[in-house]
Amino acid sequence: MTTDMPPVEPAPAPTKDERMWGMFCHLAALAGYIIPFGHILGPLVVWLVKREEYPFVADQGKEALNFQISITIYGLICIPLVFLAIGILLLIALMVAALVFIVIAAIKANEGTPYRYPLTIRFIK
Repeated sequence: MTTDMPPVEPAPAPTKDERMWGMFCHLAALAGYIIPFGHILGPLVVWLVKREEYPFVADQGKEALNFQISITIYGLICIPLVFLAIGILLLIALMVAALVFIVIAAIKANEGTPYRYPLTIRFIK
């Protein structure tokens, strides 16, 4: 069966600058260890500044923001569970997982591969 639709051309590979700024979108979340809400503000600033210039950064910035917002929600859910003692373990696991996923995402973005975080709620589309 044939269709009359033209073939879809693959997107061009991200440039070196695009890959670098895409990596910064993910690594900017580490600002949360220094600045309150820096884990959201860092990727937001990079995304807002570079999204019009680089399509890869627009994609990875949205992904980083969605993940950080999701992590914040998961952390807020864990806080009441601290009183049941399981919340402490969940918060530690959440922090370790978030750090690991941020590093993986930064490496993938630097390679020019779009990264999709697991367990992410897609608020920004």
